[in-house]
Amino acid sequence: MGHKVNPIGLRLGITQNWRSKWFSKKDYNANLKQDIEIRLDIFKKWKSAFISEVEIERSQSAISVIIKTARPGVLIGRGGSGAEDIKKYIKDEYFKKNRNINLRIEIQEVKNFEESAMIVAQNVAEQLEKRTPFRRVMKMMLEQAMKNSTIKGVKIEMSGRLGGAEMSRREWLSKGTLPLHTLRANVDFARATAHTTYGSIGVKAWLYKGDVFEKNK
Repeated sequence: MGHKVNPIGLRLGITQNWRSKWFSKKDYNANLKQDIEIRLDIFKKWKSAFISEVEIERSQSAISVIIKTARPGVLIGRGGSGAEDIKKYIKDEYFKKNRNINLRIEIQEVKNFEESAMIVAQNVAEQLEKRTPFRRVMKMMLEQAMKNSTIKGVKIEMSGRLGGAEMSRREWLSKGTLPLHTLRANVDFARATAHTTYGSIGVKAWLYKGDVFEKNK
């Protein structure tokens, strides 16, 4: 059995950066657990916004939650009311005992969605939930991603009861180059789940954006 390694975890500190940026000796476990729960909650509750990633920065007096999304209008809402709703939700769920904490919500736009593996995976999952044939979805997404000059290679994989078949299976399509064993290769990776009438289908997406050298960082 092969030992699979997450391409982002393998490259942390080389081509990828940490999603949580803070240092703590006392409350490390509690803060880390809280970060994971906040991140999962935001992805789940605002699924329609096509969120690429959620970064959390902590200092002694403040917490910053940076949300990168392809649809900033969905999160910001009319007159910025959406951002206030996110802030209120996080405070109510995770900071009941410390309501006076300085919580800052920052929403950043991802202009080219095909440069984010998470948005590509979410897009594929959404198309599957709309009952679009899975092979057509994979081909369309590969072609769309490869039109972007920064993308050197793409791979999309699905597993589950594809097309409503009784037996679950795995299928994938790839285009371009994808050097997963090269540490300096800037590989973005993400997972998403499509909840269809015949069961859940797992979606994985890999994007190769070229090599990162010291002078380019």
